[in-house]
Amino acid sequence: MTSTLLSLSALLTASALAAPSAGAAPHNDRPAGVPAGWERVAGADLTHITGASGRQQSPSAPGRQQSPSAPGRQQPLSGSGGSASAPADESGPLAIKSMRNGRFTATEVNYAAPNTGALRARSTAVTGAWESFAFEWDEADQTFAIKSLANNRYVAVEKNFTGQAQNTLRARSTTAGGWERFEIYHNEDLNLYALRSTLNNLFVAMENSYTGSLQYTLRARSADVTGSWEQFDLYTIVG
Repeated sequence: MTSTLLSLSALLTASALAAPSAGAAPHNDRPAGVPAGWERVAGADLTHITGASGRQQSPSAPGRQQSPSAPGRQQPLSGSGGSASAPADESGPLAIKSMRNGRFTATEVNYAAPNTGALRARSTAVTGAWESFAFEWDEADQTFAIKSLANNRYVAVEKNFTGQAQNTLRARSTTAGGWERFEIYHNEDLNLYALRSTLNNLFVAMENSYTGSLQYTLRARSADVTGSWEQFDLYTIVG
């Protein structure tokens, strides 16, 4: 079965943000440090996009390369054969695309300790579980836990790492606690997303300038959304 990617930003603007469901967290819930234009997204916003149409991109088959489109661009939705999105919560996996390099985030399950499970924006296409994540909403504390479907582990912020690896995102936890909690912010004008760790209250950035095995690593290290380093697009994976 061929999978399809739907840009969550296009769908969310047309549905959840236009008509949020009852009980959803207010969109002006912006704590200190969050720049103007970025509004917090609640779980109901992500789950409200099922059945909406939008723009899509077909990923390559596992093991095959696909030339990436320009950052922020997707292929137009095909005619009646286009797939509808699944609910964008734990029942509908998401792909995370960095706007800095136009690549999808993958879980490095084969990396040796201590970097096993590191998240890197290094894939030109979504080929399977490596680039697939479940976003699980916690109503009690109004945050998301992110689970990698490559190893079924929750993504944690490595606050105790040192040097360039400090605050690296790693899929390594079997349960979700304070280390594994994130807020999601959406910018309606840009149609993009930012992820903020509640452990250190810093935004996730993609380390495009790193070299070696940690190049393109995701780290919770920015106090503000300064540009494409902290900007991501989310895609619902269907099929």
